[in-house]
Amino acid sequence: MPNIGKSQYVKRHDRVCTQLHFNICKNIRVKLDNKHWYDHVSKSAETSHEVKATILWNQQVRTDRTIPNSKPDIIIRDTKKGKRMLREVAIFGDRNVFKKEAEKILKYKDLITQNWRMWNVNAKLIPVLTGARGTILKSLRQYSSNITGNNEIKEMQKAAILGTAHILRKMLI
Repeated sequence: MPNIGKSQYVKRHDRVCTQLHFNICKNIRVKLDNKHWYDHVSKSAETSHEVKATILWNQQVRTDRTIPNSKPDIIIRDTKKGKRMLREVAIFGDRNVFKKEAEKILKYKDLITQNWRMWNVNAKLIPVLTGARGTILKSLRQYSSNITGNNEIKEMQKAAILGTAHILRKMLI
């Protein structure tokens, strides 16, 4: 049996993040090179002058204190409203649902506090959690209403399930 290591799990995670990133870019009217999310290549920073927002992909947030968790998956800086939205994606085993949600919220609590303290900016963490087999939390619908972009929960589930199927094919062949 082949050893697939962490790389396939990271790839599945990044595909779900790419789908989320694509929808956010589309919603704030960033010029996109591709028509479909699965062809989308995420850039480290995208700016919409029309909406006055910047989307950061996998970027570390600079603070005056050392914070171990300062690199959420997606950050939206809305300069017009003075807000920061931190998106953290997790694809979990179907048994650890509530544990993973609490873990993500606690993981970025210090970063949110630092955002307020340093820049007087209201920051909010939105955990985007989906199971490896498509399981979702009831709270995901509530969180997804706060996510900028036309985020189809079905599309995120589909990306996670396809990634899981790819991992299984690698393991079984």
